[in-house]
Order: sequence, then C-alpha cells, then structure tokens
Amino acid sequence: MNIVRKDLDQNNVVLTLRIEKADYADKVNKTLSNYRKKANIPGFRSGMVPVGIIKKQYGKAVLSEELNKLVSDSLLSYIRDNNINTLGEPLPNITEQKTLDLNSEEEFEFVFDLGIAPEFEVELNKNDIVKYYEIAISDEMIDNQVKSHTSRLGTYIQEETVEEKDMLKGELLEMTNGKVNENGIKVQDATLTIAYMKDDAQKAFFEGAKKGDFVTFNPAKAFVNESEISSLLKISKDEAKLIEADFQLKIESITRYHEAEINQELFDKVYGEGVVTSETEFRAKISENIQEGLIADSEYKFGMDAQKLLIEKYAHLTFPETFLKRWVLSSNTNLTTEKLEEDFPKMIADLTWQLIKSKLIVTFKTRIETADVDDFAKKMAKAQFAQYGMVGMEDDIIANYANEMLKKDDTRKNIIERVADAKVFASLKDAVKLDKEKISIEEFNKMFEGK
Repeated sequence: MNIVRKDLDQNNVVLTLRIEKADYADKVNKTLSNYRKKANIPGFRSGMVPVGIIKKQYGKAVLSEELNKLVSDSLLSYIRDNNINTLGEPLPNITEQKTLDLNSEEEFEFVFDLGIAPEFEVELNKNDIVKYYEIAISDEMIDNQVKSHTSRLGTYIQEETVEEKDMLKGELLEMTNGKVNENGIKVQDATLTIAYMKDDAQKAFFEGAKKGDFVTFNPAKAFVNESEISSLLKISKDEAKLIEADFQLKIESITRYHEAEINQELFDKVYGEGVVTSETEFRAKISENIQEGLIADSEYKFGMDAQKLLIEKYAHLTFPETFLKRWVLSSNTNLTTEKLEEDFPKMIADLTWQLIKSKLIVTFKTRIETADVDDFAKKMAKAQFAQYGMVGMEDDIIANYANEMLKKDDTRKNIIERVADAKVFASLKDAVKLDKEKISIEEFNKMFEGK
C-alpha cells in the first residue's frame, strides 16, 4: 500500500491510498476458504464446493468488506503515526475519487479529504483581564432560607375554628330550594381549601365556622375552573360545567399547617443532632451554605467570561470551513443547509474553545483523578438535595446517591468534562489578572436576563 499526502493549505489535506492486490489477497482468500468450508450448496458435499462458485457468489462482498477494513485501519494508523490533528472525520474526495470496479480491477485508489486543526499556542499573562464577581450575602437571603426551612419542616395540626388556608374535610351534599336534595350529588370525605376559592362572597360563608358546623356555598361561583369543581364533587368536567346548585358541607375536620418554630428541634432536623445549638449558629450555618452556592455562581460566571476572552483572543485562527460544513451535514441528516449557516459561527466558537481548552490542559498539566470525579459527584448530589431544602444530609446518603449517578455512562462523562473545566478555570484564575467586583445577587442575576 502507498499513501500520498497533498497539503492544499494549512487546514486542508488530501490523502490518496493506493491499494495493490498483495495488500488484500491473502485475507480475501482466507475468508473465501472459510466460506467454502461452511457453504451448503445443493449438489455438492459440505466443504467440497468449487472455489469458482464460492468466488462468484461471495467474492465481491468479501472483497468490498476487506477493502473497507483496510482503508479504515490504514487511515487511522496514518493519522495517528503522523500526529495529524484532524477535525471531524475523513470524507471521500468528491472530485478526485474514481468509480471502482470490483469485478475487473485488482488495484484500487481511494482519495480522502482531511480537515486539519489550526496550529497555535495559548499564551496568557496579567494583561489578560477577566472580571470576577464576588456576590454579597444579605440578611434577606438568610431570612428567606430560614423561612424555607420553617415552612418545609412544619406540622399539620387539627383545629376547631376555620381559617382561610385550612384544609376542610367533610360530607358534601347538593341542595335544592334551601334543603338537601336526597337524589342529588353526595360526596363523602370531600376536601377543600377556602384560599383556593376565587369569590370573596363564597369565602365569607366559612368565616368563623367551627368543626361540626354546616356551611352552604355555591361551587360554581367559588371555583371558576371546572377541573376544580369536578375534583371537589367527583364528577366529570362536562358534568361540572352544568353545576349551578348550592352545596352543604358538614365540617368534620379542620387541618392547619403550622410552620416549624426556630428551636433546637428545627436545628437538628436541618443540620443533624447537636451540630447547631442556637439561632445565631443556625443563621451562620445558613450563611455558610449560601456562600458555597454564591461562590459556585461566581466561578460559573468567571468561566463564561474567561472562555469569551480566549475565544476573542484567538478569533484569528483559521478552520477548514467548507470541509466542516460538509462533515456536519453528512453527520446530521436532519440538519438543513440554512440552519447550518445560521449556527456555524457558534460552532466555530465552540470548536475554538475546545482546542484552547485542550492546549490549556497540557499547559497546566491538568490531571483528573478518580477522587476528583467522586468529589464532584458528591457536590452535585448535595446540590440536588439542597434544591428541595434537604441540607445536612448524612455523608453515606450523599455518597450512595453520587455512586448511583456515576453508574450512568452519560452522567459520568459529563462529570469528567465538568471536572476538567473546573480545573482549567482554577488554573486560569492564577494565569490572568482578576478584576474583582463586589455585587448584590440582584445585580448578578440581571446579567443573565434575556440570555
């Protein structure tokens, strides 16, 4: 086999693979010999089918398969052995590739286009300035988190007198002319909350009501949504549209949610027994948790800004654009040319960043250890629990959840990629000049509006 390289420019290369019979003959003959041993053709004993018949029946397919393997392996070996930094995958050349005749030819020529990544080095110094926003913690943020904990960890208590947010349960009976309609709708264990009623006049019927009282109201006026009416009366939505009658509710239970008090019981539920022993310590711990999240937000914004700076700094890099567009279209059959043209600038920006990041990983000697991946997975698990107000989770619960996450290949790959990003950005913070600015959470959030 002979491979000839032709450089069209710094980003485009044409490789011509010339394959002779000696390159594939032995493998083809060996495969056909195996076919002959297994062939079951009427009129011939097993293993005694003439070679000519085997070649006629299977020869072209076997030759095609062996050529494809030979070309694929040779291309990959050539690219690897010559340290060619390709973009995308090799594509058959449109103009120089000749039609192959597997029936009559014994020597074949394959021509491929390669897209080559630009050659460059990443150089950073203190003249490269990146904003770093330090987000301030406010008392309001701490108060809101305290409120979140007291609301989430409260208890339901049975009451005697109705208030607007209470959940009422009892028997609900349809009325006609001020009396119970014996043939009307009857709902045992009906449940409703006055706060969900839209009509103030209907709400007023429940003011001052007590357990055991009878309250008459009109569901059609109280709830404008037929879905709510059908759920309350346990009828279909179509039937709910026809409801006009009053209904009588016998209040059998009044359930009220009481927020948790700020005491040791709350501290233990949130952070574990004895970790926090006073409201001052409780607020300090909350502040610490908030700070962790804010630092993560600051790091995220720094990463965005650092990435933008570097993409702009190396915007002069050239790419094999025609090749890349052709490769992207061949790899995404549902992508239109118009959509590709629209998205292509962002694709080039993303590709520029990937090349820069690869250089930085080498420059910074970035290594990703198993412990790094495990720690990041635990942080993700902890953050997911925190979204539901579940802070202070035990270490073994966090670890088990993280391990389950890492069993999923896509999740593991994503975490490894994020660990690499985090390490690169951490090194970048030391390599560039940080323009630090203290900022409120409101000002910080405004920077993401409309994006």
